[in-house]
Amino acid sequence: MKKFLIFLFLVLSVSCYAQKSKVIHVVPHHRTTVICDTKMSGSNPFPAWGVFPSESLPVRKITMHVTLGSPDSIRTAHWDYLDRIYIRRKGGEHGKLNNCEIGRMLTPYGSIYNKGWSWTWKVDVTDFEPLLRDSVEIVYVHTGYEDKTVGWALTIDFEILSGPPVVRPLGITTLWNGAFKYGDPKYNIADSLHPISYVAPFGTAISRIRIQHTGHGMDKPKGCSEFCSRWRELRMDGKLVDRRDIWKKCGSNPLYPQGGTWVYNRAYWCPGDLQVPDIIDLPTSAGQHTASIMMEPYTATGNIQAEENISAFLYSYSSPLQKTDVTLDQIVVPTDEQQFSRLNPAAFNPRFIVRNLGSRNLKKLTITYGTEGFPKRIYHWKGDLGFNKTTEIILQEPVQFKQGINTYTVTLSKPNGVADAWMGDNELTTTFTAPELYPTNFVLKFKTNNQPMDNDVYLIDSVGNKIFHRAAPELSPDSLYQDTIRLKEGKYELCLTDSAGNGLEFWAEPKNGDGYLRMFDLKGNLIYTFESDCGDGEKLSFVATSNFIADTTQANYAFSLYPRAITSNTELTVISNKTGEMKVVFTVDGKVYQQHEYVGIKNGTFSYNLEDLPDGRIIMEVFIEGKSRFKGRLNKKGIKK
Repeated sequence: MKKFLIFLFLVLSVSCYAQKSKVIHVVPHHRTTVICDTKMSGSNPFPAWGVFPSESLPVRKITMHVTLGSPDSIRTAHWDYLDRIYIRRKGGEHGKLNNCEIGRMLTPYGSIYNKGWSWTWKVDVTDFEPLLRDSVEIVYVHTGYEDKTVGWALTIDFEILSGPPVVRPLGITTLWNGAFKYGDPKYNIADSLHPISYVAPFGTAISRIRIQHTGHGMDKPKGCSEFCSRWRELRMDGKLVDRRDIWKKCGSNPLYPQGGTWVYNRAYWCPGDLQVPDIIDLPTSAGQHTASIMMEPYTATGNIQAEENISAFLYSYSSPLQKTDVTLDQIVVPTDEQQFSRLNPAAFNPRFIVRNLGSRNLKKLTITYGTEGFPKRIYHWKGDLGFNKTTEIILQEPVQFKQGINTYTVTLSKPNGVADAWMGDNELTTTFTAPELYPTNFVLKFKTNNQPMDNDVYLIDSVGNKIFHRAAPELSPDSLYQDTIRLKEGKYELCLTDSAGNGLEFWAEPKNGDGYLRMFDLKGNLIYTFESDCGDGEKLSFVATSNFIADTTQANYAFSLYPRAITSNTELTVISNKTGEMKVVFTVDGKVYQQHEYVGIKNGTFSYNLEDLPDGRIIMEVFIEGKSRFKGRLNKKGIKK
């Protein structure tokens, strides 16, 4: 009996150990200053080495975090350039060259970002796990032709979760890799994107195709490849397995506003975005197979320059190693993660993303969740989720929180009613900022632009009831709507939507006019202002309380700069709840051209003549009490004589 108990203890100890996860961070680039090099055909590589785990450590997942920030000693770069991240070699300086693209970054229009600004994106790169071992050279290749006086502070952080692998990797095949001419009457892209034959090794059950694909150039008549939508087909052994439009809407980009044409939809990318690759999993047996890709036929008539930038790999995998294996991918709401900033802070409707990693379809699951300091809640999910598929679970209930910073934990258990094969990735904890407190009674001021048919403004409560609505059909152009809202205490969301995806104001479309949405208390104090350059729109979650007292020691500001596409004159309107000293500075490429100082400013409109400034991009920055409060882009075009 004693020997049996010892044996049982050892088994349980090994089992508990096996469920524990370990997170390792490998950071080859840390605030590396990235600049353009026009002497190298617009391409500038930034290599760095990272020491990754040895082959003996089992790896469950690898997430690559990419951060771009304002550099320490130069100004933030402006243009939306195509950058790539490569594994150059593994195994030290004399290791074999790989040059595998593992990430594709489209830089933001950064001219309106100040010192201290940064943004972090992330993407799953677990498929490259066999190459991310031991000493690895990671290269960030920055393209473009900006001056060396501007750039980015780059950080790349590989977050490695140890644990049992989901599948067994059996091989990697490079499919298509390059910039392929599109629409050129002298070349047929089909001749370059030729079918590729490969041999799936013994034991193969899954072929995974991973594609990074973006379009660039602007030809006639369709503006390809950056500004034209076209389809792409993928076939395996002659059978169509994937067809999609190579097109992405940009008005919902979490990183906004930006200093350029960030709202314009593009060819599968947006400015300020780390592209998430297309992943296509196909059941496959060992032996010879053929993969082929086809682009929608198209012939340009002028300004021939379109290119399809494609990097595609095929991974041969075994069948899933576990029958029942589930993971929690993301907590979308509530969280302070930048990628979900359009949905947060949130007063209600928690959101989680669950992925099935087992060979059996996931049919049911128990989810335990809640905010620290509050009772945990349980949700029983039912569905039908295949291998490597995800589902977003949205709960129709309030988020519990205390004012300030909170922590929120979600735990998965009992997939299909049994124990999960590995619990090490079944729980996530996020930090989140609670929505602000606002009065139960307030004044909402909504000024439409010249295209009010694009906009809706509405207020919903915690169960989804729409208790206030300014709908597009009732709105007139360039009009001010002022409503006094009276609420019960509780949690609410105030939403602004724009169906055209260009917000209430967008510098490149001055004909649309200038609108705004602002909240005031009943004494006339500004308490919140929506961002007018918001693309698809913006939402504000808040808690209405009858005990609200406006904090007049904390300044709130609203700014309106219009027009921004100019030949000479523009106007700045300032609304505040506090009087202060103001300085307005106009710069071009970092050089100050005009500076204006004011004393005792609270509300007002100020006119500026910019005839003496050069044509092109102009940056206006507003300082109040010595602190930068607003930074906006104008574009000046000279008068033709």
